[in-house]
Amino acid sequence: MMLASIARLGCRNMSTVAQVTRAVSRSGVVVRSSNAELMPVMRSPVVRLHTSAIRRDIDQAAKYIGAGAATAGVAGSGAGIGSVFGNFVMAYARNPSLKQQLFSYAMLGFAFSEAMGLFCLMMSFLILFAF
Repeated sequence: MMLASIARLGCRNMSTVAQVTRAVSRSGVVVRSSNAELMPVMRSPVVRLHTSAIRRDIDQAAKYIGAGAATAGVAGSGAGIGSVFGNFVMAYARNPSLKQQLFSYAMLGFAFSEAMGLFCLMMSFLILFAF
């Protein structure tokens, strides 16, 4: 037990441990000496850093960045819808007799563009609230 406590204090070689053990066993008490070889110097304790709170903050920031990037697709959806209806108006102005066919194509383009915007918004909410 004595050897374990001395070794824990920071003795590097066994000769120092043996000298300290002999000094203690002869007198029965711990001898304080100015000789650094006999009495080992106590090392400062190692402080372990706990990074769980910081990691949680980084994860939260990454979620916000990912949700913002996914939401940028909604702006693209709005631009796509504007482009679809702008081109519909131009095509109708050139050839009014194709109104029904052009309108069905415009509705199909609107539906695809709106669906992509809703998918982007859904992914943003999934990133924020599911993970």
